[in-house]
Amino acid sequence: MLAAIWAQDLNGLIGKESKLPWHLPNDLAFFKRTTEGHTIVMGRTTFEGMGKRALPNRQTVVLTSDKSYVADNAIVMHSSDEVLAYAEKYDGTTFITGGSKVYQQFLPLCDRLYRTVIESEFEGDAYFPDLNLMGWSLIDTTENEPDEKNKFAHRFEIFEK
Repeated sequence: MLAAIWAQDLNGLIGKESKLPWHLPNDLAFFKRTTEGHTIVMGRTTFEGMGKRALPNRQTVVLTSDKSYVADNAIVMHSSDEVLAYAEKYDGTTFITGGSKVYQQFLPLCDRLYRTVIESEFEGDAYFPDLNLMGWSLIDTTENEPDEKNKFAHRFEIFEK
C-alpha cells in the first residue's frame, strides 16, 4: 500500500528551510507510531533537513535525481517508477513523507492519507500541494487540545480512497 503522511498548518504550510516550522511532540509520536516497521520515502532536501539520518525501525528511501548521491543507512532511488516498483513488492506500507514535490508526484497514487492539521498559522516556504479530497473518505479523526508539551491544538485525520 502507498500512503502519504504529513503535518500542516491551517494554510497548508508544511516546512520552513527544509524543517518543520513548529514543535509538536504529539505529532512526532503519531508519525513514529504510524510509520515504524514500514518504509518512508522522502526527497533529498527533506532527508538533508533531518540531518541526513535514517529514522530507526523504518526503511528509508531517498528520492533524488543526483545519480552520485549516497545516503548512509538508506536506499537511494532516482525515479518515481523505481519507488513504485519497490512499493509494489513490499509487504508493508510505503509512506510518502515529503517534501512538496514528492507529495505532488505520489498523491494521485496513494491509497491512504494521514494528515495532521495544526490549528495555527506559521511562516515558512513549503506548502502541501493542492489536495482534492473528492473520492476520499475520512475514516478517523482524533482531536488533540494543547497541553504542557504540545502548544497547539491539532487533529489527526486518516482518509482512504
